[in-house]
Amino acid sequence: MSLTAPPQDPNAPRFRVRPPANWINDPNGPFRWRDRYHLFYQHNPDAPVHANIHWGHVSSRDLAHWDHHPVALTPTPGGPDEAGCWSGCVVDDGGVPTAVYTGVDRHHTGLGTICLARAADPDDDTLTKWKPLPTPVVTGPPPGLDVVMFRDPFVFLSGGRRWALVGAGHADGTPSVLLYGCDDLADWKFSGVLVDGNDPVAADAFGDKAAGWECPQMYATASGAWVLVVSLWDGDPRATGYLTGRLQPCGDRELRFEARAGGRLDHGRDFYAPAVLQEADRALMWGWSWEAREQSEAVRAGWAGVLTAPRVVDVHPDGSLRVAPTQELELLRAAEPFVTAPGRTVLPEAYDLSVSARARTTVSLLRSASGRELAIRLDPEAGTVTLDRGGWPRTGAEGAAPPIEVRVPPRGELRIRVLVDGSLYELFVDDRATVTERVYSRPDDVQELVVTGSAAAVTGWEQVPPTRG
Repeated sequence: MSLTAPPQDPNAPRFRVRPPANWINDPNGPFRWRDRYHLFYQHNPDAPVHANIHWGHVSSRDLAHWDHHPVALTPTPGGPDEAGCWSGCVVDDGGVPTAVYTGVDRHHTGLGTICLARAADPDDDTLTKWKPLPTPVVTGPPPGLDVVMFRDPFVFLSGGRRWALVGAGHADGTPSVLLYGCDDLADWKFSGVLVDGNDPVAADAFGDKAAGWECPQMYATASGAWVLVVSLWDGDPRATGYLTGRLQPCGDRELRFEARAGGRLDHGRDFYAPAVLQEADRALMWGWSWEAREQSEAVRAGWAGVLTAPRVVDVHPDGSLRVAPTQELELLRAAEPFVTAPGRTVLPEAYDLSVSARARTTVSLLRSASGRELAIRLDPEAGTVTLDRGGWPRTGAEGAAPPIEVRVPPRGELRIRVLVDGSLYELFVDDRATVTERVYSRPDDVQELVVTGSAAAVTGWEQVPPTRG
């Protein structure tokens, strides 16, 4: 089954990864196996609520057309993951795709175990059958650190060795990322705290917004820089952040991360738990976008959550993050653009819009019955982009939706790209910042593009189901 069947709910995304129904949260284990991309995700197959967590599974040859597969990981009654198969990654272990994930039992209280599951048939390109190992490879946090949150393993290569990160939080409120050596996936050796909230660069970038760092991810760039991505958790998901710097060997069993710069990974309110796939020439990232509406509305709709479009992530020379939609998303574009100049144009339900401005410009995407507009204001001279969706207040616990302002280095031209799919809005500012927001249109809203600005260029494509290759 493809992801592009027309949804019953007009706010349901058609082109981004989500299950046909019920719950999705963190993306897990993006993995490339025999020219096919595999993407797993936290999934409750029974209801659109966070409970009974399995690993859902989709795959694609082109990052645009995705196919659903049966559930990959299921909690084992009486096993270390009986209360949920939580987040982790997938690696090639001697020719066998292997899931490395968090298992939680019914008394976990924040402390998970690290479990393995191996592909039952590595010769099957679709990787539809997995066999969990009965015993965790790590039964809990290392002694002596007073860790009260422990989960989300991520395995990576550095210096010809295999290492793993685990997200952690300590009893004194300090978040951290723990480091393990795991050349043998069945034999993990604790190598210390890689970085924690006391790091001055991390403290400046993140402040004191987190009691724990979830879903740590690390990738290398072509320039030799390393990027550490963490999700800021404080009893509930908060936001995401990144640190860039150098990863240095320190003896035979340790690594040292020297942070150079950092900041918010996404400036919106609906992006969390990103997962990274390191390829030879790029790194790809997906994030989870939760529902910014009442739980009762999600239950009524029968679905909750979606993954973002894949993003290519890198680093600018100044150490700041470089991020852009992956080029494969152009496969979703209609043959001809629906707009090529500023003005007033009816918008399709899903679209890919690019705007460049040399002077102050306003881009309106949605108009309410009372005349309020969902607007993006660009100011190249100031280097600011402001998203104002105040006419669409958030119906969840947050309530109001104040404007979001993103700052980038001022220059003569400011470029944005907007990907809209149902209620999922993804705004890319130059290649330096992103804003992910959920906006739920109402029956009397008008989806209309209005661009005002004398020095603006506009091109937009409807997103359509891609042709299979």
